[in-house]
Amino acid sequence: MAVITRTLGWTPQARPVRIAALLELYERNFRLMQRLAPELDLPFDAAISRSASDPALRLTVLERGPWTATVQLTYAFGEGADRRLEPDLRVRVYRDARLAEALNRPQRPGWLAAGEGESEAMRYLDEQWSRNLLLHKWLQYLLDQGHGFSMAARPRLAAGVTA
Repeated sequence: MAVITRTLGWTPQARPVRIAALLELYERNFRLMQRLAPELDLPFDAAISRSASDPALRLTVLERGPWTATVQLTYAFGEGADRRLEPDLRVRVYRDARLAEALNRPQRPGWLAAGEGESEAMRYLDEQWSRNLLLHKWLQYLLDQGHGFSMAARPRLAAGVTA
């Protein structure tokens, strides 16, 4: 069953058949991330977006680089020992390449396959596809609920602090 998204009428496939399809999903995720946080150089360390119809969304910058940033996007439910983060996604934003990739660990693993037809390549594509399709759908949902990190009320880095 195909799922229709509201992003330019794009319909994702059930699973990718080539890495080009995965990269297209990364491009679409970047555009959604850019709508959620228009300043993707992220001039803050952490911010909370509130919506009238949705839990508070937390964005935490985990890592900054000259052309990349890794962030955590999550809702926090409960307090103290009962606190749980769901969904809890780490997203690497490549500002220079205009890509955003959901990660399953702090660093993306290296490409293990010699060619696209190998089982390692298909396993990698399947894992990345499902995680990044989740990111795509969640970002669209967050935008539909009115979330965003573009308002002046969100915190900024102190003057003179370099990212």
